[in-house]
Amino acid sequence: MLLERVTSVAMDDEPLRAADVPTPAPGDGEILIAISACGVCHTELDEIEGRSAPPRLPIIPGHEVVGLVKSTGRSVTRFQPGDRVGVGWIHSSDGGDDENLSPAFRATGRDVNGGYAEYMTIGENYAYPIPEIFSDEEAAPLLCAGAIGYRALRLSGITNGDRLGLTGFGGSAHLVLQLSRHLYPDTPIYVFARDAASREFASELGADWVASTDERAAEALDAIIDTTPAWTPVVMALSNLKAGGRLVINAIRKEDADKAALENLSYHEHLWMEREIKSVANITHRDIAEFLPLAAEIPIRPKVTCYSLENANAALVSLKRESVRGVKVLRVTKSS
Repeated sequence: MLLERVTSVAMDDEPLRAADVPTPAPGDGEILIAISACGVCHTELDEIEGRSAPPRLPIIPGHEVVGLVKSTGRSVTRFQPGDRVGVGWIHSSDGGDDENLSPAFRATGRDVNGGYAEYMTIGENYAYPIPEIFSDEEAAPLLCAGAIGYRALRLSGITNGDRLGLTGFGGSAHLVLQLSRHLYPDTPIYVFARDAASREFASELGADWVASTDERAAEALDAIIDTTPAWTPVVMALSNLKAGGRLVINAIRKEDADKAALENLSYHEHLWMEREIKSVANITHRDIAEFLPLAAEIPIRPKVTCYSLENANAALVSLKRESVRGVKVLRVTKSS
């Protein structure tokens, strides 16, 4: 499924085009993956709509990839044909501790072709064994929504018993809630979501307190993770932080529709008393490698809605225009 132009998914029902393209060949140190599933992430909307536009078009989007190693290039030692592997947002970088911040960082499905396809290649160091407990469809969202949620939770700095807020309750947040319950069993979890269906879903998963985005919590919170594409939740989250609290914004880009909400930002009410804002920038090899075994240990259970690869446009349109319950995943039909 090719992205050939920047377009608005709010208006365009078919932002991607189905096409036959040559099967890539793995280079030195690379593996060729026969893809079985690929998650649908909000970052794809950022790419399609130009907020995080690919450096070249056409491009094959998709960065929550699960499949089997089809073949290996020269020098590959970690995998062999038949191994089940996953790929996340990080396609390659410099390998350092802060590789997510490096100019060498390249994103799967934006800077290089990704997983909305039958095959893709990647360097073996940025592919990950998939725990047996997960189906392909369950594993796909763990490669980004889950792993970047893990990073956001680490960056929140909370300890067991601290009060944690989640604003927005889509693909990543519903996984972070399950992760938080395991890592911090005494931590109460507060969920802020704009629509009733998302609030109901959060309650079903065991949130301690659930309300709309514009409400104030009964107690000030130690940390809040924002996974929305909007600005209003940022301002409201800051009003719910205690002195010294931290807001972690887990988003590649923010949309401009409600940017005027920033005019309501008050230094005294929202930022003073050492309240802090920290962004999440991309993801590292370490995040995914640490998170997958932890997700299997818990085990985390993503709520998945599946589409065929050919119906990728329908999945993207639904993600843009409708309330999201869990995550969307493309089932890919592998060719022989």
